[in-house]
Amino acid sequence: MQSTLAPGQWTTFDWWPPLGWWPEAARDLLVPGPSASATFALPPTPASVHAARSFTAGALTAWKLAELAENMELVISELATNALRHGLHAAEPGWRPSVHLSLVRRGSLVTCAFTDPASAVPALRYPGPLDPGGLGLHIVDSLSLRWGWSALAPRGKIVWAVLS
Repeated sequence: MQSTLAPGQWTTFDWWPPLGWWPEAARDLLVPGPSASATFALPPTPASVHAARSFTAGALTAWKLAELAENMELVISELATNALRHGLHAAEPGWRPSVHLSLVRRGSLVTCAFTDPASAVPALRYPGPLDPGGLGLHIVDSLSLRWGWSALAPRGKIVWAVLS
């Protein structure tokens, strides 16, 4: 089977942060320093949110960035919940739905990036006072230096947030 993807274009199933990856929309934040990455595949279960938080705390501790853990765990919780709740519902029949979490360190900055098979664009919502949810991306927005998303081919996306 011949690939129809352009060089540097990934699918939801094969995206893992390549060496040196950083979100294009946050490249202006980069400063020199150590770099590292860690990736975790989340099973489609509610316990995966807790596992993603634990994985993140362990990686940040190993990178001597434990001071980021509290805020990063909140961001991870929100993005993991969104990816599992909304992203997996978009998987086509016959596809094995998957969500990946990647942590990428560049100096004192850490990006968390989630891939999921949904093409729906994440957007800030403004829920009413009695709505049961809808504030997750506001939490991400308030705790991160920058956040955003990128499309994957032929469908799916990466949702990322940079913390310092």
